[in-house]
Amino acid sequence: MKCNEGTIDRALRVIVGLALISLVFVGPKTMWGLIGIVPLLTGAIGFCPAYTLIGLNTCKKK
Repeated sequence: MKCNEGTIDRALRVIVGLALISLVFVGPKTMWGLIGIVPLLTGAIGFCPAYTLIGLNTCKKK
């Protein structure tokens, strides 16, 4: 798995993931907040399978 996410992309994914997961504990307290695990994990590892499918790469490294 090659890195296909840039630094800003990864940071935004982690922030959005944490915000969605917080919905489980604060606010509407819905289990839909667990969907935040996906952007959190993809941001943490730097690889997005969807980017591979559509041929997108935001990582500056070659």
